[in-house]
Formats: sequence, C-alpha cells, structure tokens
Amino acid sequence: MTTYKIALIPGDGIGPEVVHEGRKVIDTVGEIDGFEVKWEEYPMGADHYLETDELIAEDTLEEISSMDSIYLGALGDPRVKPGILENGILLTMRFYFDQYINLRPIKLLEGVWCPLKDKTPEDINFVVVRENTEDFYVGIGNRVDPGKSQNHLEVLREQYKVKFDLDIENDDEIAYQMGVMSRKGAERVIKYAFELAKERGDTKVTAVDKANVLSHIYNFWREIVEETSRGYPEIEHEFSLVDAITMWFVKNPEWFQVVVAPNMFGDIITDLGAMIQGGLGLAPGGNINPDGISMFEPIHGSAPKYKGMNKANPIATIWAGAMMLDDIGEKESARKIMKVIEEILKEGRVRTMDIGGKNTCSEMGDAIVERLKTE
Repeated sequence: MTTYKIALIPGDGIGPEVVHEGRKVIDTVGEIDGFEVKWEEYPMGADHYLETDELIAEDTLEEISSMDSIYLGALGDPRVKPGILENGILLTMRFYFDQYINLRPIKLLEGVWCPLKDKTPEDINFVVVRENTEDFYVGIGNRVDPGKSQNHLEVLREQYKVKFDLDIENDDEIAYQMGVMSRKGAERVIKYAFELAKERGDTKVTAVDKANVLSHIYNFWREIVEETSRGYPEIEHEFSLVDAITMWFVKNPEWFQVVVAPNMFGDIITDLGAMIQGGLGLAPGGNINPDGISMFEPIHGSAPKYKGMNKANPIATIWAGAMMLDDIGEKESARKIMKVIEEILKEGRVRTMDIGGKNTCSEMGDAIVERLKTE
C-alpha cells in the first residue's frame, strides 16, 4: 500500500472545521483505492502565535520539506494585526518551497446558482495560472517621514538576489512598495500556462497585465509571453489589461480557457472568478512547485464569526484535497471526489447556508463520504 505524508495545518477560524471534512473525504477515498495518508498536524496560526510569538520556525519548514504535500485550512484572526499571519506563515511557505504557481480552477458546477444571468456550467470552465512569488508581493517597501533618508532593500530567492540602495529626499511623509519581476520567474509561470493549455486540449492562453500604465514591468512580461508562445504554435495567445478582463469575466466568461497573470492581478481576478462560480465556499486553490512540495487550500478566509458553528461550506477545501491527490499521483481518486461533489450539488438535497441550504459543514462532508462508499 502506498503511503503519503501530508503536513496538515488547520489554521484559524473555520479552518479546522473545513479541514476536518477534507481529511475525512481523503481518508475514505484512500481506503477505497488502496493508499494511506499519514497526517502530520502543525499548530501554526493565531493561537500558536499569541502563545509563543512564533509564526513558523525554520526547523518546521525543514521537517515539512520531507513530506509529499501540505493541506492548509485558513489563516487570519481579529486578535492579530492583518497581514502578520498571512505574510509570516502563508507567504513564508510559498517562498521557502518556491511554490511559484497559484492554480485556480474557475468552474461552475451544475446545480450551483451563478450571479451572471443566463450563464451555465458550459460557459464557466477555465483556469487561472497566477505567478505566486514575485511582482508587488515580494514584500519590499517602507514608510518614511519628511526629510532625507536612506534605505537598503533586498529580495532573496533561490534563482536570484536583488538589492536596492535608495537615497530618499521628500517634503511629506510617504510610503512606497516595489514590485520585482525576473525573466526566469516570468518564463516558468508562462511556460506552465502554455503546457497546461496543451494538456487540457485548449487552444488559447490569455495573459493579463497593466502594460499601458505600469509599462516597465508589464511590457517585460508581454515580451516573455511572446517569446514563450513561439514554442506553442498550435495555441493562440492574447493580452488583456486587468481592468478589461474583470469586465469580460462578467460579460463573457465563456471566452476564457487558460488565463496567466502576474501575482497581484492574479490575486484580484481569482476572487472575481470565485464569485462567478458560485462563491468562496466552492473555490479551491493550489500553490504549486512542479518539482517540489506543493500546498493546497480553499481560497476563502478564516471567517472568524462562524468559528465553531459548523456552518461553513467544506467543498472548497474538499476540492482542494482532490487537487492535492491529483498532484501526488492519485488521479483516479481525485476524479472520484469531483464526480461525487458534482452529483451532490446537482441533486441539491444537501446544501450549506452559503449556497441556499440548511445543512451543516459536517453534514456536507458526511454526504460526500457516504456517496464515495457507494460509487
């Protein structure tokens, strides 16, 4: 029997509840299909931080490096200043494990209400490939008082090191944030998008940017898209400004197949994608290193006001678990989970409150488990 070691991080708020249901589904399909998951649970999150002042330790990262994947619930707590947990844990893991792809399926499932008039599952079925470690999320910037000052900023990555020495003279208080894009960083995510389109049998890749205003960084991005596309003559490519693509996601989502975006814009458009597929409770995500360890999570937050109430929709987390199984090689098990999710949503007998029902988080998990046993 194949055994996988998975790092389990339930996190904050509703995270432990939805992760519990995801783990239950994965354990069930493992029993059916003849593999085992050994879960190694880690307490990273608000409680751990408030008790120990630790976000995630270096030895914890090293320990997780030996595992097959990471399964994350959600991070965020009103007792902790916004950004501390997300940057100190989530982004730290993305950078440490070089999870340079954020993969988001935007798929409307049958039986799920869509806020777009007259749009059906045939119209909304594409994927967003978001660059996950560069752009304006590299975390360098500062806030300075009026006067003269100096600042030394650096970005350290496995593939490059960038340093900035700034002499600042200003007559007002200012804040600044810097974005960094490397050729290697852009090339690898754009190539992944074209390869994914090829694997899916798609014929078009749409590249997102804001080159008309942020010309230096995003014309560089466009050049790399053009260069990469020459290796895929059978796949059309097009460019879309980020403000335009938000409009077209709403008006004509059927136009899109594979969308590739820099980090910040990818973050924005995938939340819009979540809503047109029925809401955050149905939106999974993967932080992918194709040659290393990846991490899978729902894209929703920790929703602290619902903590412990057993009301959250676990489908995004269960779907993320299916993506994880697909990534580690259990593709048939992943397919089974998705088939069951689609059947249950289509039937409509079991629904959580976010999609118009009265069932609990655990009841949705139980329904998926029981259906798996009869497939």
